[in-house]
Formats: sequence, structure tokens, C-alpha cells
Amino acid sequence: MEDDERVTEPTADPIETLSPEETPEAASSAPSEPATDAASGPERAPDVASEPEPATDAASALEPAPDAGSRRAGLPARDGRPGRSRRPPATPDEAHPVDPEALALAHRIVDLAADKKASDIVLLDIHALTSVADYLVICSGGSERQLGAIASGIIEALKDEDLLPFGREGGPSAHWALIDYGSVVVHVMATPERDYYQLEQLWSDAPLLLHVQ
Repeated sequence: MEDDERVTEPTADPIETLSPEETPEAASSAPSEPATDAASGPERAPDVASEPEPATDAASALEPAPDAGSRRAGLPARDGRPGRSRRPPATPDEAHPVDPEALALAHRIVDLAADKKASDIVLLDIHALTSVADYLVICSGGSERQLGAIASGIIEALKDEDLLPFGREGGPSAHWALIDYGSVVVHVMATPERDYYQLEQLWSDAPLLLHVQ
């Protein structure tokens, strides 16, 4: 009976002990390691020391940047055309060359006017002042008859030399005859009209080549 009355006491489950590493407090206080990719391996920290930048010259830094609109990229600077030099400005003789045939004709007309007793004969060089003519001959006659003789003598003599005037205006009755030979223009005038119109003053900038009283 004693065996039957023996009470069997329940045995308690053994307490499972955890190591210090496995406790929750230890897990939260342990430092976390960075996650790494198994394929790529641990991350590399960026290099702190980078390559040094090329030094800039102080003189080149002050130079202005080239103007993009001045020339197209890839083209050389146009400092001047190679093989060409600037021509110096033309002198008055080069800009207005003298026509020797026109000058010879002007002198011929002066001689013809002198043969008809024209007075105060003037030869002016106007080739550098106008494109109308190269030379201007002005002479005077004492009467209408003499004015006609001077004008007709010049025209007839040059006609024999195969030189015809481009035009003729006026006449003895007008006290003024104009004969146009292109490069040379002739004015045969009475003295009062010549004093009144003063053609020499109008062409005062023209060089005086000849003056026959």
C-alpha cells in the first residue's frame, strides 16, 4: 500500500539557459556590420586623395577668351592675306594721269587763237578737278568780227587735221563762242562778258599752264 500511496511529483521542465551572445540585450548592443554583396565583395571607401589639377599660369589666366564670332572654330586667324601687301595711296599724278594728246591739242588751239590776234589767252589744267574736260582755253576778242574770226580759224585749221568739234554754242552776236573738243573746251569771249563771268575765278584751283597777253 505504501507503494500505491506514494505520490509522484511532477518534474519541472529543465530551464534552457542562453549564452550571453544569444540574449536579446546582447543582440541589440552588438555593433552592426555593413551589408555586403557576396558577388561584389565589400564596398571600397572613395579615395580621399585625388589626382592634382594642372597648374594654371597666371599670365594665361588673364588673357581674354577668343571671340567666337570673330572666326569659325578650326580656322586660322586672319591677320592678313599672305603674299599681298597694302598698296600705298595713289599720288595725284597716279589718280589723274595726264593725257599727252589732249595737252598737245590744247597747245595747238592756243597757237591758232594767237594767229587770229586773240588777246589774254589762258590755258588751265582742269583734268584733276572734273571729268568734263582735261584743259580749258579762254581768250578774248575786241569785236564781234574778231570773235567770229578766232572761232572759225580754230575750227577750220583743226578740220584740216581731221579734228572736228563735238559741239559749238554761241557766236559773235552773243559775244561768247564755246567750242567743245572733248578733252579741250575753248571759250572765245568779248572783254565785257569775260570780266563779268570771270571763268578764271571759277576755276581758280586749276593750275595755270600758259598765259599769253
